[in-house]
Amino acid sequence: MGKVLALDIGGTKIAAAVVTESGMLIGRQQVATPRGGAEQLAIALETLIAPYRHLVDFIAVASTGIINGGRLTALNPLNLGGLADFPLQDCIQSIASLPCVLLNDGQAAAWAEYQALSDGSGHIMSVNNMMFVTVSTGVGGGIILNKKLLVGNHGLAGHIGHTLSDPHGLLCGCGRRGCVESVASGSAIGAETLGWAQPASAAQVFEMAQLGNVQAEIIIHRSAAAIAQMLADMKMALDLEIVILGGSVGLAVGYQERVIGAQKTLPEIYRVPIQVARHRQDSGLLGAALWARSSLSS
Repeated sequence: MGKVLALDIGGTKIAAAVVTESGMLIGRQQVATPRGGAEQLAIALETLIAPYRHLVDFIAVASTGIINGGRLTALNPLNLGGLADFPLQDCIQSIASLPCVLLNDGQAAAWAEYQALSDGSGHIMSVNNMMFVTVSTGVGGGIILNKKLLVGNHGLAGHIGHTLSDPHGLLCGCGRRGCVESVASGSAIGAETLGWAQPASAAQVFEMAQLGNVQAEIIIHRSAAAIAQMLADMKMALDLEIVILGGSVGLAVGYQERVIGAQKTLPEIYRVPIQVARHRQDSGLLGAALWARSSLSS
């Protein structure tokens, strides 16, 4: 079906790349996700799309939030700079009159990682039930159930960051108290330092933990423990065979090991094998392209 321009709209950045039929990413670039609302998001999308609109055959989009009826909404609008409702499909097609397929970013990443599953020695794994977990600005995911991507009637499938972590915890941006996202996300990690003399970003907290800072280590451990408990719930609900971990926090040095360590405090039946994303930060881009190709050819 020729070349596709893939976009990955996240809470921190918007990435774009041309994806060839062989799965190569060409001309990857990214911009910071604007915080000023619908007009600024439209401008950012045009900046990324316009140079390629005559070079590709269709557009594939992986986006944080809920994709339903061509519109982008978010359980936690703060992850999109307060953007609560955006006509994503119409906006893109006003920039480039090309076929366009939209998918949640966690779902897209799950689809890419499912195609790339291996046992670590290069052998392809045959798995029925898999989950992708992204721990980044927020916490999201994608579910493969019986070898099929679970999207849901309203695009909600995989919003695992809004399952419960602590009923007495902080109020999440979605309006519910104690969501996994409000404990484990990069935003939550940074928020834990607001009382410090010098508040830090999630990346800085990880750097401090590597240097032996006890407070930083406690914050990261709390995040990893929340993810481990959420995985235990998902294992019971979905009979998961493997989990793939991605996102800026999920891919940070030592985070996978911390989640695995937290799992070891649980009975064995609640544990599930964890691998890091094979496609790293590009899982969403590639997954959107793969999903669009299969959707438009069927």
